[in-house]
Amino acid sequence: MNVLISNKANEMFQQLNIDIIKSLNGVFSVDEIIATFKNFYFQRMILDITALENYKDIGVLQRLSVNFDMNKIILVLDDSDESSTPAYLSSLVSMGIYNFTKNLDGIRYLIDHPNSYKDVAQYQQIQQPSMPGFVTSPINSPKAELTGAPVTASVLQSPVYAEAPQKRVIGVKNITKQAGATTLVYMLRNQLKGKYRTMAIEVDKSDFKYFMDDNLVSCTSNEIASLIRSHDDIEVFIIDVNGSKQAEQVCTDIVYLIEPSTIKLNKLIRSDSKILDHIRNKKIVLNKSYLTNKDVSEFEVESGVRVFYNLACLDERNQNNYQINDLLNKLGFGVANG
Repeated sequence: MNVLISNKANEMFQQLNIDIIKSLNGVFSVDEIIATFKNFYFQRMILDITALENYKDIGVLQRLSVNFDMNKIILVLDDSDESSTPAYLSSLVSMGIYNFTKNLDGIRYLIDHPNSYKDVAQYQQIQQPSMPGFVTSPINSPKAELTGAPVTASVLQSPVYAEAPQKRVIGVKNITKQAGATTLVYMLRNQLKGKYRTMAIEVDKSDFKYFMDDNLVSCTSNEIASLIRSHDDIEVFIIDVNGSKQAEQVCTDIVYLIEPSTIKLNKLIRSDSKILDHIRNKKIVLNKSYLTNKDVSEFEVESGVRVFYNLACLDERNQNNYQINDLLNKLGFGVANG
């Protein structure tokens, strides 16, 4: 079932032949929408951007993206100059808002074919003040026609490393046993290393040796803080934290991995019935997952947690996996899909 929130696009929305569980018409603050729908189960929310109070302020959309799974939301843009500029569209993509359109055909397409980062990468101007290093060409037209289907345009990036960046330390931690943290750290490093100066570290383990890569680093809990301090040249550290509290303390962000198979989940709950409460507001990634979008929605309702990303079983030998790039973009990195 779907949710409709309309204002100026109300007439367009009336032409949609879809099941509606709740419909609102008017102008609402982002906090009102969050309060009404944050714990409300729906398959898709079709949101008229003019129904959002102060929608021309990109911060309003950012607040929306933090509180909802944006894979479920279709944002219907208006024709205002502000919401059609390359900078505005780039900001949407950077916040993980991939499903946006201006017309009825686009809405219909996105209901059944939600975009991934690969479909909207051409809108992103990859230039992040906190992580400098990229020069990006703008998209060709400030008012490109937005449908739901992929469009062709090129976004060019070239590493320049002109300034000393702010370090980011991303931890990856298994919640279910053997959820794939070591391999995911390896894959994240491979995707980032061409664009950021990156180091992958495992703590209190020696599994990296099986990748046969001399650039992977293993250390103990007691060594992790000094290791990071000693590498001023590194922009991004990706850490397999295992159970190390010292490693978690040096992280600027942590991804919590859950393998959502029935046996792994049941073992997890039996070992610690409160574990999901401890990570409820964290970045939870389903790894080695066969769940569909509908399955993920049901998982969220049943578990009471929000899923940050649903990651399928992947081939670690693939050097340009769009799902890994998609996850990195949600984490705030500028990584284009090829």
